[in-house]
Amino acid sequence: MHTIAQKLISLPPTMADAFHEITGLPKPEWIAASDPPNSKLGSGGGAAHILVQAWHQSNSGLPFNAWLLQSPKLLLMSGGQSRRLPSYAATGKLLIPLPVLRWSTGQKLDQTLLDLQLPYYEEVLTRAFPHYCVLITSGDVFLRFNPQIPQFPQADVLGLGMWVRPEAASDFGVFFSPRIKLNEWEFFLQKPSPAKIRELASDYYYLVDTGMWLLTPSAVHTLLQKAGWIPSHETFSNNTPNYYELYSQFGLSLGNKPICPDPEISKLRAAILPLPNAEFYHLGTNQQLIDSISQLQNLQLDQTKLGSFATRPHPDQYILNSDFRFPRRQEQNHHLWVENSCIPESWSLTHHHILTGIPNNNWDLRLEPFSCLDFSPIKESEFCIRFYGFFDSFRGSANSPETFLLGQPLLSWLEKRQIHLSDLTQNYDLDIQFLPLFPVLPLEKITPHFIEWLTSSSPIADTSLLELWKKSPRISAEQIPIQFSPQRLFRQRQDFLLLALPRLASNHRWNPFYRLDLASTASLFVQTNSPLPDLSPSHANSMDEVRHAAFCAAVLRSQNNPTLAADANKYESKAFALLRERVLEHSTLTPCDPHLNLLEDQILWARSPARVDLAGGWTDTPPHCLFHGGAVVNIATNLNGQPPIQVFIKSSQLPQIVLRSIDLGVECKIQNYSELEDFSSPHSEFSLAKAALALAGFLPRFHKDGCFATLRELLENFGGGLEITLLAAIPKGSGLGTSSILAATLLAALSSACSLNWDLPAISSRTLALEQLLTTGG
Repeated sequence: MHTIAQKLISLPPTMADAFHEITGLPKPEWIAASDPPNSKLGSGGGAAHILVQAWHQSNSGLPFNAWLLQSPKLLLMSGGQSRRLPSYAATGKLLIPLPVLRWSTGQKLDQTLLDLQLPYYEEVLTRAFPHYCVLITSGDVFLRFNPQIPQFPQADVLGLGMWVRPEAASDFGVFFSPRIKLNEWEFFLQKPSPAKIRELASDYYYLVDTGMWLLTPSAVHTLLQKAGWIPSHETFSNNTPNYYELYSQFGLSLGNKPICPDPEISKLRAAILPLPNAEFYHLGTNQQLIDSISQLQNLQLDQTKLGSFATRPHPDQYILNSDFRFPRRQEQNHHLWVENSCIPESWSLTHHHILTGIPNNNWDLRLEPFSCLDFSPIKESEFCIRFYGFFDSFRGSANSPETFLLGQPLLSWLEKRQIHLSDLTQNYDLDIQFLPLFPVLPLEKITPHFIEWLTSSSPIADTSLLELWKKSPRISAEQIPIQFSPQRLFRQRQDFLLLALPRLASNHRWNPFYRLDLASTASLFVQTNSPLPDLSPSHANSMDEVRHAAFCAAVLRSQNNPTLAADANKYESKAFALLRERVLEHSTLTPCDPHLNLLEDQILWARSPARVDLAGGWTDTPPHCLFHGGAVVNIATNLNGQPPIQVFIKSSQLPQIVLRSIDLGVECKIQNYSELEDFSSPHSEFSLAKAALALAGFLPRFHKDGCFATLRELLENFGGGLEITLLAAIPKGSGLGTSSILAATLLAALSSACSLNWDLPAISSRTLALEQLLTTGG
């Protein structure tokens, strides 16, 4: 029985409170929580806190231990300060909107990192349960890997690692295991240098920590106790967890030779599991956000799979959920990320910009290279203007010359604007994260001159702008995630997405619009109140025509208007008709030249077993199988010791085709093309046989020459007529593959009887085409 994992997501405080309202994800399957106010818990304390919060919020009435074992728990840690990626500090990095990957199918325009990552995590946890009950994950990475993971080693803590070069591993935690025993967790190091890794590599395998750790109940209890948990009282000693680090404390104490031995943790057995063919994309900084998405976009450069819009590598320019009018150029506007923003043509952009949350405006604004802006909605109508440099780390004391803002020392930024540090704080050692630098203003008071004064490397001396900054309410980077309005932020993002959607549709030639998730895109498009998009015939390929018709049908149906039902049905019928033509292209492009291969007294006998479908049903049907192949698991079975599907073919002196069905007790004679072409009704007794004969070349459309005026002429050239007898000793519609197996058996028999020499792939391809001729879509 498949057990649904309970998802526990750690978010910044205000976002955690609004999570269920905004996403619609229900409790108790989803639990959102944040660290207690004014507390510093560390990754280990934070994991302990969200586990206990989820237990309370689940309202199960169970003791903690029983609740822990009730279902697998997925911990999604995304509640950090995000100092090096300020644009998503308020919502948490897991809720970063991510662009549709241009080589993908079925992705959504409003997708987030959480949407793309969750299926991988759930697969791991579901397969690991019940031995492992908790999976802890990092909130600022995107991992792609084959979900068919090898056998999970039995341990108390299992770290999932991946193979990388020493230079890449040095920025993360690294697992080391002895070369004679790969899965053994010998010890764990945090950010070892490449030289140190190479030194140890002679005796140890090394794998970078993916941030995914599986824990048994014993490991969970040990982690909780390290954070101050009192099991007998089921509470923390100070009501909140103590500061404790999962990676730099708990992890360093694990293994056969731990770096920091701890008698309680040493009782836990630790193991390592390498993820097969894993890809690791870090999203922890501005640079990593753009670089990682560019790597993902350029994973596939095969233009036959990408479409006409992908003739070159994807530029590092990303425009999401935005009204973007600025005429960008790849050479000048590289490292560009614009999301949830209005950027009119009057702006002047260069490179290395992260622009988020910028409301509707008509500003004439110039931004210098490496300048970034985030407008966070505050209360009902105000915005906090967060300005920062592309490489700012938001770390360091206020009076340190090594603390930077907008790529220059903070003290220099203050001096250029005639601001003294005392205007901000009396504690000169205060970390920049806590300095009230960022003004909060209504939109009507924000001018481009004020923004340029805030961001320029050489601001003009303007006392009115200085006074505006001084007199405005100002908050720190630390306060933005507490004071921002998630409802306003997500509402603006949705409004910009709906504004951009019709443009995406009209420019489908240059984007993957017709490969998006059909239902989601149609639901969004209805909200734009736009007319159905047009498909330019000169730019459309056959599958885009199919998708366009299906999309129009979905849009009309999404409006729940009975008067539009007929039009929706017409578009749907058109989509299936176009899909049939697409599938039939192969059969049409490789026409047949049938010639009789049977002696006068010879009977050809073909037999096949029935099919029991265990898994993957309908993955082998168009259009899915055309792009991804099938993933079907079947069992072939005889009935009463005999293959139940049988076909008999013998030749005839008469120039006609005779069809008989033993199980149905019916017969028909075919003497002209019009009688043979009558296969569009799948419920007719001989539609399947007629379609098979058509594909074998007995209709001009599928014949090599196609020059025979009548069926009689074709049969005379063929060498005579045919008598075909069918037997299906299982009920039609039983789900045992009656039609498809009978089709394949008949096609195989015709291949032999008519000198067609089809191999098994050719028979499979024509079976697929035959199903389309029958209009069953199978």
